Amino acid sequence: MKVTKNMQKSKNILIVEDEPKIADSVSAYLISKGFNVFTAQTGNEALNIFRKENLALIILDLMLPDISGESVCEQVRKQSRIPIIMLTAKVTEDDMFKGFSFGADDYIKKPFSLKELHARVLAVLRRTTQEPLVSKITLGDIIIDLAAMQATKNGVSLSLTPNEFRLLEVFVKYPDRTFTREKLIDIAFGENFDGFDRTIDSHIKNLRQKIGKEYIITVHGFGYKFGGGQ
Repeated sequence: MKVTKNMQKSKNILIVEDEPKIADSVSAYLISKGFNVFTAQTGNEALNIFRKENLALIILDLMLPDISGESVCEQVRKQSRIPIIMLTAKVTEDDMFKGFSFGADDYIKKPFSLKELHARVLAVLRRTTQEPLVSKITLGDIIIDLAAMQATKNGVSLSLTPNEFRLLEVFVKYPDRTFTREKLIDIAFGENFDGFDRTIDSHIKNLRQKIGKEYIITVHGFGYKFGGGQ
């Protein structure tokens, strides 16, 4: 494990990568950009660091020597909405659907440029840490705390990924509006989103499972709208 000395949470990044050359180059580059960097070569080491340290983001390789990156992502998601960027040698639409279902926020295909990785890191951090103008939104039995990025239903906390939370935030802010997939991506994730437009369906499916199917209505041939639980 490596780490620089300044422990400000917004700067703490965990790199999970079993190839030393890649881990070292990514670590050195992000440190040069002002981040504090932890590194782990195995999934179990990564989970130990995650549980002990105050992290802002995880960069996670899918192929690890002990447990898979998807398994690490799934275990992290049971406890936290921390942003996760997955690294992989191949990205197909099915791969992305699978990764997003485990709670990934973004994908980067190997080989990648360090400048691209840095841009993705900044984009993910921007959309998951920016301060909202309104503190809380209440609709029916759902209460969304925008400042804390937390949501409850009937008083029970909902375990939402950052992307799921952003989608829910868009829906409740515009409850009478119907969105195309492209518009949801634009508002919720921004212009730096590099996935397929159909990946939004995977996020919607996961969100429905957590808040209730009645809250998000499919408008056939167009997109989605918030149902308000009615």
